[in-house]
Amino acid sequence: MQIAVLKERKFGERRVALSPDAARTLIKKGYQIKLERGAGEGSSFLDGMYDGVGVQLVDFSEAITADLVLKVNAPSLDELMQMKDGAAYIGFLYAYTQPDLIKAINAKGITSFAMDAVPRISRAQSMDALSSQANLAGYKAVLLGAHHMGIIFPLLMTAAGTIKPARVLIFGAGVAGLQAIATAKRLGAVVEVTDVRPETKEQVESLGGRFLVVEGAEGVSVEGGYAKEVSADFLQRQKKLIEERIKEADLVITTALVIGKKAPILVTEDMVLSMKPGSVIVDMAVESGGNCALSEIDQVKQVAGVTIVGLSNLPSHLSTNASQLYGANIATFLQHVSTPSELKIQLDEEICKGSLITHQGSLIHEFTKSILQL
Repeated sequence: MQIAVLKERKFGERRVALSPDAARTLIKKGYQIKLERGAGEGSSFLDGMYDGVGVQLVDFSEAITADLVLKVNAPSLDELMQMKDGAAYIGFLYAYTQPDLIKAINAKGITSFAMDAVPRISRAQSMDALSSQANLAGYKAVLLGAHHMGIIFPLLMTAAGTIKPARVLIFGAGVAGLQAIATAKRLGAVVEVTDVRPETKEQVESLGGRFLVVEGAEGVSVEGGYAKEVSADFLQRQKKLIEERIKEADLVITTALVIGKKAPILVTEDMVLSMKPGSVIVDMAVESGGNCALSEIDQVKQVAGVTIVGLSNLPSHLSTNASQLYGANIATFLQHVSTPSELKIQLDEEICKGSLITHQGSLIHEFTKSILQL
């Protein structure tokens, strides 16, 4: 089975699907790996580093016709049309948001596995690319906030006076939120956190954050670690609680996502206008519509003295580490669903079933089918 890693062509994307270390691991197991020349340069992995571990360097025209294509981002329609009929793809896909792409994949008879659909179960943790990338994104969000703030994070006592610690308010205590809490605390900030899932309170407090309890948390539905549905009543209660806390915040980081739906608006325009001049909002949900009503994707803007950071794809800003972790995730996943000679399609196995989106010209992923109704 010929496996090829393509260079990412999405604007601003610097990651690569396999690091040299991940490629070495697969080659030692008997896999044949090709890499499009220059694919790793955005992550500081030069072609010679891949050549040194046994990867065959090829042009795009050869890489795209491999039996199995590995990527970070979903293939473009142009890439897809050049793939071999009946080939396979592994990478992020977010299939429930891309009906046209799924139709094209099925027309080519391509078997596709989505790294974003790997079940979040204990035995799949080493394959959980969503978590590995979100971890880095949470760290980067705090650094972005620090860059745009005009104050420092820690308490500082000097002969000229005492500087109070910065106050950080974080929406969401998932993987990204927890890493943001840990990073902000290490920098010396006072951290407050709100989340629709009351069970995250213990994790927040273990990292030194203060969990803001929303009374009457009924109506919150959680599936696979994600908030699947949040009642209007809960959001209204949360809004009232946050309206007071956000006025004191120097940095607000929002991470809230609802799988299969637009990100909920948690920071309204009125909330932004109530914040202190010089404060900063980092909207990590901007690619899914944004948690802040005023954020714009890939824009840094100011509204009434408040800086709103809407940069997308934060893991790509830490491309070396992001590619190392993603490469390890995808190498582990690949060994789970294949041998060096062929794919192992096991529809009765939880990880394979949960991540297999299309096979033999059909959309078979139940959640995606329920959303797209194809």
